[in-house]
This record gives sequence, structure tokens and C-alpha cells, in this order.
Amino acid sequence: MRFPAFLLAALVLAGCVGPTGTTSKGVQVLASTTTLASLAEGVVGDPSRVHSLVPVGVSPEDYQPAPQDIEAVHDANVLLENGANLETWLDSTIENASNPHLIRIVLSDGLPVRDGNPHLWMDPVFARAYVRKIRDAMVRADPSHSATYLANAAAYDDRLAALIARTRKKIATIPPAQRVMIVFHNAFNYYDARFGLATLGVVEINPGADPSPQHLAQIVSLARSHHVRAVFAEPEYSPKLIAALAESAGIKTVSDLYDDSIGTDPKVDNYIGMIDYDTDTIVRALK
Repeated sequence: MRFPAFLLAALVLAGCVGPTGTTSKGVQVLASTTTLASLAEGVVGDPSRVHSLVPVGVSPEDYQPAPQDIEAVHDANVLLENGANLETWLDSTIENASNPHLIRIVLSDGLPVRDGNPHLWMDPVFARAYVRKIRDAMVRADPSHSATYLANAAAYDDRLAALIARTRKKIATIPPAQRVMIVFHNAFNYYDARFGLATLGVVEINPGADPSPQHLAQIVSLARSHHVRAVFAEPEYSPKLIAALAESAGIKTVSDLYDDSIGTDPKVDNYIGMIDYDTDTIVRALK
């Protein structure tokens, strides 16, 4: 029997679409940030099916969505966001995408957000909770492959448990009196609380806004009075501002920590590598 061309095309298209609306490419996962995308890859197992809205090296807190982001949300099956007011631009992007089948997961829901700080993933214990939510979302979106997602998530959880153990050992080598940090970006509160460090001061109070001279003076005073050994920043911050602060306080500068975004270097192009790298960098600076 010969089918009309339009009917044949419809049959082919129908054969490429599963019961949950997924295509033959598999369930497509979209994360708001590269750090969350890295966690998702540990569960999905196929990096080609996981994408990030915010590019590497860009802050999600003041990100400006592009037209292609709307298309990406429209084509996704699962959307992973941090929540806790990290992605204030995301609601309008989702609304404009018009994707009624989208499974939207807010990873910070139910976790203890402190003082409005959204950076819970910097504590690997909370990252384990994120992974469990990602696992459950994948099982819901693609039940025929649930065994794969469960196995991947279990293996990745073991890696996170090992990460926590070695991070504790590394931080324990810092003399207790020296376990204090001054940071440019207030992203390490959860990490510090988990591993026995303290964030003494934060340079950038409002994302994307330069600190006032008065605030910088207060930070310098804190650093001197507490004998802080280093000021920490991320690669995207102005090296001139970092150097000026360090010079005023008489302490060293560390300008290559990662938190909102993973990096392009293989050492920091995934979540576990990022935490290992940050920990090694902090330990070297504070010892």
C-alpha cells in the first residue's frame, strides 16, 4: 500500500515521539547554570542531553536571557533551576517559551536557605540532595530508563560522599585561627558552614554593583584586625579592584575560585572538580 506523502511524514514523526513527548534523542534536560548541568550529567549519563541556559563564566544572578533561551526552554523536557531567587529572570523566559509539557524542578525547595543566600550547591551535602531531586525528575520524565537513572545517581552520590570526606581532611590541615575568608562574591557561606570555615566579609553586597569606598574601608579594617591571610574572588571580577583591596589590607589575592559557574579548564569543568580545585586553592592560601 502506498501512503500519501503528508501521511507518511506524519507517521514518521509520530514514531519519533514517545509517550511523554520526548524525541528519539531522549529526554532533553535544561539547567539554569553550568554547575547544575554538571550535577545533572551525573544522573543522565549522556552530556549531549544536558544543556545550560547561562554560559560558562557568566553569573546567573544578573544574567540577561537571549532569544535562543526561549527556544531552549520550549524544546526541553526537564528544567532544573536552583531557586532561592538566584534566577529572577527565569519565570518570564518560561512563560514566553509556552512549553506545557515541561517538568520544572526547583532544586533548593525544602532545603535550609540562610539569609536569602541561594548558593546551597556549594555544600556537597546539599548537592547530594540536588542529585536525588534530579534522579526523581528523570524517572518521572522517562520511566522506561529509570533503572539507568537510579544506577547513575547512586554512583554519583558515592563520588559526592567521597568528595565530602576528602574536603574535610584538607580543611582540617588549616590552623583553626586561620580558617577565615574575605570573599568578593557571597557564595561560600554553605561551604564554610559545612567544613568549619568562616566568611568574615563580603566585598560585593549587590550582584553587579561595585562596592562603595566606605564598604571597602570596612573590609580592609576587618582583614587587618582578624589577620586574614587572603581575599578570594572569581575570574570574572576586576583584577584591579581585587589587587587594590589586597594591597590596602596587606594580604594576598586569590582570584580564581569557582562557584556560580564551572570553568573551561578540565580541572574545573565539572562540579566535583570545581569543589576539589576550590578547596585546594583555599587551603594553600590560608595555610
